Amino acid sequence: MERIVKLHIERQPEGVWLATSEEIPGLVAQGRTVTETLEIARDVARKLLEARSERQGQPGLDETGAVPIGNRLDYPLVVGGV
Repeated sequence: MERIVKLHIERQPEGVWLATSEEIPGLVAQGRTVTETLEIARDVARKLLEARSERQGQPGLDETGAVPIGNRLDYPLVVGGV
């Protein structure tokens, strides 16, 4: 099953991109590019959702849209296999 997870991505002063999500506590991913950051975030999200699912059943996550904001953006991340 695929889910849409809202990510917040922000460029850091060091030049790397940092992704977090209010919908998945503990999700933190960092990469040199937005693409690399998204790939890492997808893997981290999948693992966190699997762990949550094992503990308490299927998580209920909202579907959201992307909103670019300069050096920040919110991105809907599709996570499969949960």
